[in-house]
Amino acid sequence: MTPAAAQVHAPIREDWLRRTPEEALDPGIPILDAHHHLWDRPESRYRTGEFLADVASGHDVRASIYVQCRTGYRETGPVSMRPLGEVETIRAWSADAPRHPSAIVAFADLQLGHDVRPVVEALCAAAPGRLRGIRNTTAYHPDPAVRSNPRPAPDGLSRSDAFRAGAAEVARAGLVLDVWAYQTQLGEVAELAEDLPELAIVVDHCGGPLGLGPFAARTDAQFDDWRQGIARLGRLPNVKIKIGGFGLRVFGHDYHLRDAPPHSETLAQDWRPWVDTCLAHFGPDRAMFESNFPVDKGMFSYVALWNAFKRLSAPFGPDERDALFWRTAARTYAVDFPAHTIEEDDVCQDTR
Repeated sequence: MTPAAAQVHAPIREDWLRRTPEEALDPGIPILDAHHHLWDRPESRYRTGEFLADVASGHDVRASIYVQCRTGYRETGPVSMRPLGEVETIRAWSADAPRHPSAIVAFADLQLGHDVRPVVEALCAAAPGRLRGIRNTTAYHPDPAVRSNPRPAPDGLSRSDAFRAGAAEVARAGLVLDVWAYQTQLGEVAELAEDLPELAIVVDHCGGPLGLGPFAARTDAQFDDWRQGIARLGRLPNVKIKIGGFGLRVFGHDYHLRDAPPHSETLAQDWRPWVDTCLAHFGPDRAMFESNFPVDKGMFSYVALWNAFKRLSAPFGPDERDALFWRTAARTYAVDFPAHTIEEDDVCQDTR
């Protein structure tokens, strides 16, 4: 494993994960995994086959959404067009599994401003009917201990005029903008949403609550700062949230340091303050559960992850649970979920 990767993500250890076996709870609940990655890196291989092995571990995961992670970029040609290689790679890896992923959130450099339009058009053409969103690397904090990417973003990307112009092109194409930002950046995300009300924004990983470096103490004041950021975003109708990412080291959990991985009861207890807060401000119709695998796999198993979400959502009725486990994601990303058709306007309609 490279030093950068080792510092950012906990390593995946299949033998360690098997130390805490558990069966899938409520296996009949249909699931759309709203956020996962695929890659083939020196430190870790997690292609479609590895993801399907996790999907087959007991829960009824019928579809999924792939989110950019710098996989398979082209090595030649214009730099702006090299991210098309990611879409091409994911489609090739998933040729025999058309619903994994059912939708793709790709990368297009929004710092190009309005000049990003031909890149977005090319991405739509490369994944017809499956390109549903764009994400850039925007999570930034000045403390070097707060890192969730081997190539952290510089400060101020989402505040720049160029980024705003590029985001407007995402809206014009009928696509979703996924945003991964730390709790210290949620005000910037809110300003972006306020300036572009026509842009559908999905905030990844609970809005980045931090738990290491200067946030290691996890004080009430730090939690309240995050909660206020979530509350502001929750008041904006064009913003939705993904609940997950608790295996990210920046969240401050140390599950990977234990002799055995945590049981879902432990996960549900640990995560409840953040999950309850997100649901209080967004509600099930604007929130969706995500695995964030394989990033989170270094901390807990796929079975335990979804069991934890099922425990946390147990007080809700069937319709609300359906919203959290699949309907909100299916509507947001215009995914034709198995056994249910989502009636939404076609995405990429202006780029055809």
